[in-house]
Amino acid sequence: MSVGATMGAAVASAVPSLKRRMACFVYEGMMLFGIGLIPGAIGALFTALTGNTHPLQSDAALRVIAFVIYGVYFTWFWSRRGQTLPMQTWHIRLVTLSGQPLTQQRALMRYVASCAWFAPATALAALNHWTRWDALAAVGVGVVAYALLALLHPQRQFWHDALCGTQLIDAPPEKKRR
Repeated sequence: MSVGATMGAAVASAVPSLKRRMACFVYEGMMLFGIGLIPGAIGALFTALTGNTHPLQSDAALRVIAFVIYGVYFTWFWSRRGQTLPMQTWHIRLVTLSGQPLTQQRALMRYVASCAWFAPATALAALNHWTRWDALAAVGVGVVAYALLALLHPQRQFWHDALCGTQLIDAPPEKKRR
């Protein structure tokens, strides 16, 4: 079956369960942890080579660099294949509402909109000057609350998908011919 035929059939596909989507979310978090080491490694290499620190090594700069690296990661995979590695593992694909692959612009829009997972709790923690542990707990509660909001959506999709005109669908593995 071709990718176009697979995408065309996507419209009729079932929505992956919230449990599967959250398992994929956790796996994605592990991947992002590894990818997130890149900005830290760049900063450490710079310090080791020059012997001094640079404004680009500040917490805010490293967060912005990580945000950009994550954006490139998600935008590339979502627009190129419709799946990241964790999505492949959990047989989940990201498509438009008509079942078509995402453009890079739509993938980037979804990436920015998906900050709804973390942004409210992070902003609340920053405004209240909470400790890192309190902020982490707030983000955890925010993630669970945001995930449960999908149960209120008519098609059980996440709300950033509704905003961006995208959907997560089941993507069973293709059977290999012998």
